[in-house]
Amino acid sequence: MTRSLVTGGSGYFGSLLVQRLRTAGHQVRILDLNDADDRPADVELVQGDIRDATTVASALEGVDVVFNNVAQVPLAKDHHLLRTVNVDGTRLLLDQARRAGVSKVVHTSSSAVFGIPASNPVLPTTVPSPVEAYGHAKLAAEWACLDAAAHGLDVSIVRPRTILGHGRLGIFGILFDWIADGADVVVLGDGSNRYQFVHADDLAEVCLLAAGKEGPMIVNAGTDRFGTMRESLESLCGHAGTGSQVRSLPAKATSLAMQAAARLHLAPFAPYHWIMYSKSLWFDIDHARDALGWQPRFSNEEMFAASYDWFVQNRAITEQAGASHHRTTAKQGALRAVKWGMQHLPG
Repeated sequence: MTRSLVTGGSGYFGSLLVQRLRTAGHQVRILDLNDADDRPADVELVQGDIRDATTVASALEGVDVVFNNVAQVPLAKDHHLLRTVNVDGTRLLLDQARRAGVSKVVHTSSSAVFGIPASNPVLPTTVPSPVEAYGHAKLAAEWACLDAAAHGLDVSIVRPRTILGHGRLGIFGILFDWIADGADVVVLGDGSNRYQFVHADDLAEVCLLAAGKEGPMIVNAGTDRFGTMRESLESLCGHAGTGSQVRSLPAKATSLAMQAAARLHLAPFAPYHWIMYSKSLWFDIDHARDALGWQPRFSNEEMFAASYDWFVQNRAITEQAGASHHRTTAKQGALRAVKWGMQHLPG
């Protein structure tokens, strides 16, 4: 039986990956600062910090495969944690994995390493060029992975586009809340920027396939059926049927307002939001098909609909305090007043 460690296994994607590994017959252990209410009884928890060598060594004992999903996300707004967890923690994990004789590490990175790409689609050979702190931290973690691979550890890097799926909340929880209550939602500019997402189930499949592939590799993961930001949101509004519509706001002025609101702690925006919301970014995934035999199941429209439906069915619990920023709805702050205004705009 394969023994797998999932770091960040109490978070949104980590917990889903734990479920997939159990279904595949793996013996699973989690390394996380927090425990999750839905952790299965047969899944062991090593509760501690990925930056602590003793804790990491204990978590790796007897492990065959590591899925590294620990990450401080931009919404945490703590640059020290962003660097020490995402970079130093990853480097420590890789060092300890090599000493423990781990056969494979699959590291979950981010499309934020590409910032605003000079051209699309982004290829595995596209040179990363992050534009904000989170992207820089994730790229530095990738460098640690490449260094570990150069020294004999089998490490593969998986870069997901923006993740959606049932239970995915965070900033999306606000979007779903507005639409459920019939408030109009916005795009920056005309919303014609092409924007690709990936369903969490599809991403989990990529990670499992990468774990079974011998030798280091880099995989960019996203759906192959997507359109513009406006098209995705209009499809969601139509699916919801609450009367919510998509409206355009000036891109530059709105981005500046988002920055000011974040700086004053009035709204839960992070730099990636105001930088990328009006920009195009999508991956070419032919390499993932060729190397792994992977085919995404969900389109942008399908994953938005599934994510929204889960939100509506579980709305009463979506604002409860949780262990992961992505498993609870972000606090709206001053956006509640904006929401009220969007509910009362003339059609």
